[in-house]
Amino acid sequence: MKCYFFNFQLNKTYQRVILAIVTLLLVLFQSSFFPSYSLTDTSSDQSFPVVLDHSTLFSIYKGNGSLSAEERADIVTRRLNRIANDNNIDIADDKFDLDDRGNVIVILFNNKTLMTVTGDDAVAAETSRENLAEEYLKVMTKALKTYRLERRPFYWVIGAVSTVISLLILWLIFKIFSFTFPYLYSRLDSWQGTIIPSIRIKNLELLSAAQLTKIFKTIVKVIRIILTCFILYIFVPIVLGFFPQTRQIGNILFDYLIKAVNTVFSGLIGYLPNIFVVGVIVYLTYYILRFLKFIFDAIETGNLQFSGFYPEWAQPTYRLLTWLTIMLAAVFAFPYLPGFNSPAFKGVSAFAALLFTLGSTGVISNTVSGLVLIYTRAFQLSDRVKIGDAVGDVLEKNLLVTRIRTIKNVVITIPNSVIINSNVINYSALKRDLQRPLILHTTITLGYDVPWRKVHEVLIVAAQSTKYILKTPLPFVLQTGLSDFYVSYEINAYTNESTKMAEIYSELHQNIQDKCNEADIEILSPHYSAIRDGNHNTIPADYLPENYTAPGFRVDPITNLLNQNNNPINGSVESHEN
Repeated sequence: MKCYFFNFQLNKTYQRVILAIVTLLLVLFQSSFFPSYSLTDTSSDQSFPVVLDHSTLFSIYKGNGSLSAEERADIVTRRLNRIANDNNIDIADDKFDLDDRGNVIVILFNNKTLMTVTGDDAVAAETSRENLAEEYLKVMTKALKTYRLERRPFYWVIGAVSTVISLLILWLIFKIFSFTFPYLYSRLDSWQGTIIPSIRIKNLELLSAAQLTKIFKTIVKVIRIILTCFILYIFVPIVLGFFPQTRQIGNILFDYLIKAVNTVFSGLIGYLPNIFVVGVIVYLTYYILRFLKFIFDAIETGNLQFSGFYPEWAQPTYRLLTWLTIMLAAVFAFPYLPGFNSPAFKGVSAFAALLFTLGSTGVISNTVSGLVLIYTRAFQLSDRVKIGDAVGDVLEKNLLVTRIRTIKNVVITIPNSVIINSNVINYSALKRDLQRPLILHTTITLGYDVPWRKVHEVLIVAAQSTKYILKTPLPFVLQTGLSDFYVSYEINAYTNESTKMAEIYSELHQNIQDKCNEADIEILSPHYSAIRDGNHNTIPADYLPENYTAPGFRVDPITNLLNQNNNPINGSVESHEN
């Protein structure tokens, strides 16, 4: 026998030894846990067992005279145990006999009544009274002889030998495990990247081959642990069954295992209809989600259009309907899950609902605000917006928060509930939706001595000289105020580059300074106080004539001042130089 899986070969001697050991263990296991002398009754009436050495020999269904079935079973059990435990009583075959007394058959031991078999017993067992009496006699005789045999010292030797053989088989099984599972680990490593590929969705790698291999190795390790625990659990009741004094403990342990396995398999078989219903719900949910994705992808790309439904609503609406569909499917599937109606499940559900209610107030507020922002189309990705004091481009928006990147490359995360309560200024919406440019404006204040038509001309030229400012429509100037000391001029210019506002404003201010200086306009705003005579002109030297010199102070005699026909004294002092 060659085992290719373990890569080792057993010779014929080992084969025979293993075969003999397995055969012996099967015989001992059968004699220990499934005694051949037990009778199986199929009657549906209540039965009471006759027990010897913790093993049921047969059951009694009917009473006899004043004795109930339970009392009859108890009497027979006590008689058998008294005979079995009294070593002075010989239990040879000639000690047993049957006495047919017409209406009953009496089973005798040493000419003493062991039990009686009535016609009702035969009817319950669906056989004749004679056959039933003979069968009871055989079962009790064999049980008593087995009981005595197993209490002899030689049987302890057999139990010890069987235990040693069981230990050798257990060692052999674990030795096989030590070959098998490392071999499986090495095979999984060799399959990495070939039989075990990475899981990808287009260019997105969900699980690499190395991660999948690690998962499979973990599963194999768990299987090894489960098999090891199962074999050890089976080994203990088998060894305990070799000795009559511990057989009952072994039977209890084995019954626990049988009941557990039976409960699991019965539960699985009984749960099959529910599994089918859950499978149908999952199947329908999967294809409903695929259909929704197909529809909203077509809306997003423009292949499918609905009046009043914008393409940017497609993906948010799809995600919202996905969650609603999954929640609805969960509502339908939960009643078919195991333990749905159990108090533990209800308690955990109530506790989870309480935690969700207490902790989700802010989350729900942000989620509702996020939905409002999506469907009111307040802004979109890459739009230049102003929210509160923050100005920047929309980097990300979801149901909970919105992130914007400022012109300083600072990312600001703003909860949607804050945005919904703030003013949102969108500098990009008009260009995107109506193809209309954004108007940028800035204000400059000049004195009344400067002609306003000249100011308008200079400001328009400065705006037209600025990069990203449109030539058409033409920039225009608004006079927004006539203050006590100056006039406010607001230059308005059109641009399509809302994301370059800081650049445009900076260059526009530079151009206003240059053009004013070129036009001999002094920017004396908001206030400028100076004694003109004796002070240098405020226009930069590059714009002044080459022969320009600052005027000196003029000093007049005090009498000349008194002869000026009571004229008011101005802010500047006029006098002739000495």
